[in-house]
Amino acid sequence: MNYRHAFHAGSFADVIKHIVLVRMLTYLQEKQAPFRVIDTHAGAGIYDLTSSEAQRGGEWLTGIARLMQARLSDKALPLIGPYLDIVRAFNPRGELKTYPGSPLIARALLRPQDRLTACELEPGARKQLIDALRRDAQARVVDLDGWMALPAFVPPNERRGLVLIDPPFEAKDEFERLASAFTEAHAKWPTGAYLLWYPVKSRRATDDLARSVATATASSRPAGKCLRLEFSVAPQESDAGLVSTGLLIVNPPWTLANELKIILPELEKPLGQGGAARFRLETPKP
Repeated sequence: MNYRHAFHAGSFADVIKHIVLVRMLTYLQEKQAPFRVIDTHAGAGIYDLTSSEAQRGGEWLTGIARLMQARLSDKALPLIGPYLDIVRAFNPRGELKTYPGSPLIARALLRPQDRLTACELEPGARKQLIDALRRDAQARVVDLDGWMALPAFVPPNERRGLVLIDPPFEAKDEFERLASAFTEAHAKWPTGAYLLWYPVKSRRATDDLARSVATATASSRPAGKCLRLEFSVAPQESDAGLVSTGLLIVNPPWTLANELKIILPELEKPLGQGGAARFRLETPKP
């Protein structure tokens, strides 16, 4: 597996992940106290949709491009609209050519008192991210492996915030590393919000991950909460690319589950490939 950001920018998986990210950060804005966003595998931050990497699979054409053209209901538009507004801000001439990655989306939602820590180890992507956030006093780009940074940077000084864990899944043991790193970080900061992304290829691997995260969350004091969201745009075939994406949302805003029940059905038609997409939203069991 290889889900490096540049090849999949603006894909259906990005759309799902970033809509949830925006909803969570919007909720954090409701209190005046500052918060911090920690992005453990940040990527380049901004992506050219006309580049050879983005054009190779053209995943953005069945992802963000479709959603930008979709007609949303009066209930869904206020929930999805803030995400679409951020994407539009990077495309001021109206033609979709640029897609912001998670650190730039998070940066767009920071207030003056909030901070962003973005970790990126790959030199090319890190340079692009530094350029994108140059002279930004609220954002710090760290040359550190995300798995090492995760337990090192929690809890943040702000005591409020969100950790996004979105690795490229290049190694065979990435699911195990994700479960282990989350458990270690959550033990240090059980009240933080966490958003874990994963590709759905192996049902056993995804179920094991969900069970591990749910166990760690339930055993904390105070006990946390966890949501599991999976979204499939087509039936899984052995030789197909990524058609199902997953998120584990730890300590979600109390409003999020109901918001997702409005948002997700609206995405089934525009993001489906060869038919309507489908989703599952549940509370995973330890």
